Amino acid sequence: MISYSPWPPSKEEALTLFEQFKQSLGSRRSVREFATTAVSKEEIESLISLAASAPSGANKQPWHFVAVQDSNVKRQIRESAEQEEKLFYKGRASEEWLKDLEPFGTNWQKPFLEDAPWLIVVFRKNFDVSDKGEKAKNYYVQESVGIACGFLIAAIHLAGLCTLTHTPSPMGFLSEILGRPKNEKPFLLLPVGYPKEGARVPDISKKEFKEITDFI
Repeated sequence: MISYSPWPPSKEEALTLFEQFKQSLGSRRSVREFATTAVSKEEIESLISLAASAPSGANKQPWHFVAVQDSNVKRQIRESAEQEEKLFYKGRASEEWLKDLEPFGTNWQKPFLEDAPWLIVVFRKNFDVSDKGEKAKNYYVQESVGIACGFLIAAIHLAGLCTLTHTPSPMGFLSEILGRPKNEKPFLLLPVGYPKEGARVPDISKKEFKEITDFI
């Protein structure tokens, strides 16, 4: 064990940073219209490094991130995702589900998968495999990877970029296209970049605080 050093060092600094953090994340929106403006590899590395600092069950860190910039690979991902999305919108989804999606104006077409300069695909690992082929169990995998994704989404926004949580179902094609091993399963796909000039987002609101909270 090692000694814990609080950061920021003072309560005043902490409150200032928290207010800035709260204001910034309060303005975060999911964006589906991306500019083709380049984002450096170094920026993506920093974002993923921050996500990988998230807590995890027994510190197993049961995640793997694949950052895709190659236009040919992005095209493959888009084509495969749109095949699944066509089936979703034309039969897999219930009428209730489709009605709930109406405010977002979405359909099976996903141009952002090619327009965004980067795609970050997050994989969850139910177990690790050593160089000798031995399996090692991971714990609270869904929860751990979910927390890491939360870190990543916040980091993307705080870096002045935007993203969208995309989960085509099923997502097995991502494992195939990206050549991932069988112990990894796709968890989330995040296009990352700058918003297109004039980009629009749905006019939605969040639930009232009293609807989601109780103090006992």
